[in-house]
Amino acid sequence: MGTATGGDAGAGSAPRVLAAELVGEDTGRPPLVLLHGFTQNRRCWGLLAEDLGRDRHLLAVDLPGHGESTDAGAASVEETADLLHTTVRERFDPDVQVDVLGYSMGGRIGLAWLSAHPERIRRVVTIGATAGIEGPDARAARRAQDEERARRLEAEGLDAFLDWWLGLDLFAGLPEWARFDRQRRANTVEGLAASLRHAGTGSMPPLWSALAERRDQGVLGDALILTGEHDERFLEVGVRLGRCLGGRSETVPGAGHAAHLEAPEATTTLVRGALDDTPA
Repeated sequence: MGTATGGDAGAGSAPRVLAAELVGEDTGRPPLVLLHGFTQNRRCWGLLAEDLGRDRHLLAVDLPGHGESTDAGAASVEETADLLHTTVRERFDPDVQVDVLGYSMGGRIGLAWLSAHPERIRRVVTIGATAGIEGPDARAARRAQDEERARRLEAEGLDAFLDWWLGLDLFAGLPEWARFDRQRRANTVEGLAASLRHAGTGSMPPLWSALAERRDQGVLGDALILTGEHDERFLEVGVRLGRCLGGRSETVPGAGHAAHLEAPEATTTLVRGALDDTPA
């Protein structure tokens, strides 16, 4: 266990650091990089990580502005992808390909990493993720919403913001154990606000065309796109994303946005099938 460092922020400045914890058993299977969602940290994977860690190494990362990665709070999605690439290159043998599992914000960042460095990624799984907003007006509207949320966070404080955030319909299906209140409340106002402003969906360039080009070049590995049955906002997006990547899209029965926390057994079965050398 421990931390891995990313690249330098620039000459004369402190290096940006992504905290990353290596857990699980090394059985020779490809390592799996875990990328969490907004307001979480690397320890918010629950039963899914416990199961997957039985027979492979998991590199659980604190994304910029979260957990112990507060020094990288102002990183964009593209900059985060580069930080991840450096972190994994320093942690593992340069020739080793990794699998990637990203939830929501972590899924978007994983797709950016896949677009920029497809040679490093063997298989990718996303849960409740998108490749971005294509229309400039819709993207600007989302950027304004992200800014409004950042200001709300700064005005009301972390605890009040998290109470509001977890009260959204998006998370109505979360069981009590899967809220990870203690882990979320270990974050900071400054880190989360920076994440909203620099790595929110409104700030990231859409990746659809770039990923489709990578698919046509034949350089993408296998992909599985998971969406909870009740996550209506992402169901059509998930189907489209699967086609874009040339992979599969699956619906997790009985789950909402956080399918891996609301239906961990069903999600684990699907993820294992995608990551096995001979997919089920």
